[in-house]
Amino acid sequence: MSQIEIIAAPEDAGQRLDAFLAAKAGEISRTRAKALIEEGAVTVDGRPEASPRAAIKAGSVYVVALPAPVAAEPQAEDIPLDILFEDAHLIILNKAAGMAVHPAPGSEDATLVNALLHHCQGQLSGIGGVERPGIVHRLDKLTSGVMVAAKTEAAHTGLAALFERHDIERMYLAVTRGAPRPLVGTVDAAIARSQTDRKKMSVHRNPDSPAARRAVTHYRAIETFGERDKHTHAPAAALLECRLETGRTHQIRVHMAHIGAPILGDPVYGRQMHLTALGSGAGHDAAIAAAKAMDRQALHAAVLGFVHPVTGKTLRFEAPVPEDMAGLIAALKRLPKD
Repeated sequence: MSQIEIIAAPEDAGQRLDAFLAAKAGEISRTRAKALIEEGAVTVDGRPEASPRAAIKAGSVYVVALPAPVAAEPQAEDIPLDILFEDAHLIILNKAAGMAVHPAPGSEDATLVNALLHHCQGQLSGIGGVERPGIVHRLDKLTSGVMVAAKTEAAHTGLAALFERHDIERMYLAVTRGAPRPLVGTVDAAIARSQTDRKKMSVHRNPDSPAARRAVTHYRAIETFGERDKHTHAPAAALLECRLETGRTHQIRVHMAHIGAPILGDPVYGRQMHLTALGSGAGHDAAIAAAKAMDRQALHAAVLGFVHPVTGKTLRFEAPVPEDMAGLIAALKRLPKD
């Protein structure tokens, strides 16, 4: 890992941090600077700064920690893909849980980018660069579901604009421990990188802080299962439909944990990853066993819809719930409710 240290001059004052770093550190683009800031790799006078929009202060010392580079040219790998749609400009696929989207420390190969390189045979827009080429959004490694990747510069630019405007239909299915109150609602809570664990995100107490970014999730309980409290009859678990108005890192996982209904199996935000003892009997035992068998968060990107940035055609795709999550839901359905 190397570092870049920059002392802000008086004429730099007031600039956006990402633009400032891109201008002063010629080896990184503004997009890369933004990503590094949001990943917690930038400090100002020794303190982490997580907002790309933070204003530059004259005389302050800005340090960028550059991670060890991965291979400049990810290698094509013959990995099966579940393709839902493909044309000359873009590809829609159903990503399996366990597959990282792009190479990174700890996941240098067997990623979606490696698979797309092989499948597209050099036709994927910009592939091989340092800015997640062809990838305009991503799913967490342990989240399954629908994704889109660009194959041409026109599609890449157009898709990026759609995501920037939040002009995309994105619906996720999530199984939560407990159920949110109310069962239908909206979480409008700004998200920032955690100050105690830079690998985590958290709801920020001050939504006006430059480190925080507005995040909005609309949710609806499709079904609740069993009960965890015989006195309040609070559900033991719930199947939620979550629709993203914004698309922040770990947004649904952070928001659901914030309102007291963490996603089952979530190793980061779940606090208690699985179901607690619900009672006795085959139904309870099966539900607890199914929850413990989930080796990932029970979160699935079920729907992705948008207007094709090149052809103008309206596209909408659905990915069925994968087997592990379907088995969990089936077991939960057998829980008695009273």
